[in-house]
Amino acid sequence: MINKKLIQSSDQIRRAINRIAHEILERNSGLSNLILVGLHSRGVPIAHRLSALISKVEGNNIMVGTLEIGLYRDDIPRNGHPRMQPTDMPDNINNMKIVLVDDVLYTGRSIRAAMDALNDLGRPSQIQLAVLVDRGHREIPIRADYVGKNVPTSRNEDVRVHLKETDGIDQIIILERT
Repeated sequence: MINKKLIQSSDQIRRAINRIAHEILERNSGLSNLILVGLHSRGVPIAHRLSALISKVEGNNIMVGTLEIGLYRDDIPRNGHPRMQPTDMPDNINNMKIVLVDDVLYTGRSIRAAMDALNDLGRPSQIQLAVLVDRGHREIPIRADYVGKNVPTSRNEDVRVHLKETDGIDQIIILERT
């Protein structure tokens, strides 16, 4: 049996993304040399939402890239085939400040893979991390710079982020296997 529990509504997600956008601006003192990079799949729409909010506040557009990390993962079975989506990044990320954007931070393996992928594209001056949910249970020492919500979970729970762009609804739920 699976129990489902709503942990964030559409309004709560909107407020969290709004807060993260302002924190990114404050920490980086504006948009100079800053790129938002969404990880496929749900990090991409979150990055675009952040971009829209930041651009509205600053009056200038912020660069947004997308990053596919499937080939950099170390936790996919050798016989498994990750579903690949296109990477779309600016030509030159050298000396840029990159804010990686993902939906859920769990073990840290996705973020490690993303950093490996970025390093194959160039040498950013700094990599920061923005996530909608941090659920703990790190296997790799990675910490988010911007967090929408910390959600302590057990290992038999699964956090699911649903976004209008990918799922038709904005909500975050926890599924618990009992």
